[in-house]
Amino acid sequence: MSKLLAFLGATVGGAIGWWLGARVGTMTAFIVSTVGTGLGVYAGRRIAASVFD
Repeated sequence: MSKLLAFLGATVGGAIGWWLGARVGTMTAFIVSTVGTGLGVYAGRRIAASVFD
């Protein structure tokens, strides 16, 4: 379940990051999306650990 929530967090975090960064430019969207993906993976794993352990 941890991997599933990490994947969902990465998808949502990356999409939100791209949406926010695209207001400035494509390269900014890429960088902010990468950060959002990392934060999403972190959040997904934290949620999985707290709920399913």
